[in-house]
Amino acid sequence: MSSLPAEVYWERRARRFAGEGAGLRAVCSYGMPEFYNRAIEWSQRLALRRWLRVEPGTRALDLGCGIGRWSRALATRGARVTGVDLSAFMVAEAERRTAGARLESRCRFEVGDLATLDLGETYDFALGVTVLQHILDGERVRTALERIRSHLAVDGKLVLLEAAPTRRVSRCDSDIFTARTLEDYRALWSVAGFDLVALGGVDPMPLKVQFLPYYRRLPRALSKTILALLTLGSLPVDALLGRRLVAPSWHKVIVLEPRGEK
Repeated sequence: MSSLPAEVYWERRARRFAGEGAGLRAVCSYGMPEFYNRAIEWSQRLALRRWLRVEPGTRALDLGCGIGRWSRALATRGARVTGVDLSAFMVAEAERRTAGARLESRCRFEVGDLATLDLGETYDFALGVTVLQHILDGERVRTALERIRSHLAVDGKLVLLEAAPTRRVSRCDSDIFTARTLEDYRALWSVAGFDLVALGGVDPMPLKVQFLPYYRRLPRALSKTILALLTLGSLPVDALLGRRLVAPSWHKVIVLEPRGEK
């Protein structure tokens, strides 16, 4: 749990983990084993694969870009990407990793808060992966969605991957995370001026989420063993059925378009 301001929390987390290996502990699940974060990223990539197939030259906005993993995925498709993150250290690490991949000519990164986003240009495509779930205040989420909408072209598309259970689940909430329901998000995006285009699942097997509140209560070796077994048992279902089993999925892919401007 953390009572730090969001920008301080993410800066400290970035400094601790962003340069470590693939950097997933900085942007996926804090303090969890590498195999667990690898499984998270794998399920995210499967769920987003369809939406990452952008056309060359697409103007793309990576919201809460972290270490730039999605910026680089879009850039390899030929997109021109702007990544924005609250943490200056995340941005620096995104720039370093992007240069290492020789994609710096297609990417630029900015430090910024989504609730006050003002980049002075519009984009064809915007992507946010597990970003809004870390903005605890509902009014700030609504404001962030409005600012994102103002940066989208009239025929632009916003793709979100967020924890959005069908029913309210509070056992995993913390000082830096909240699992809003899908209906909560539906009300927020409607007020912000978006229409729903598509909805997909990510991780419908509930085993890992059900176990997480108990992970740190058991002896470390036992917790890691149980988590490894649950993660391994979840992978086949998430891989084969994750996109179609929307209602039981803990995370969901939400695809939105600006309302009434076409």
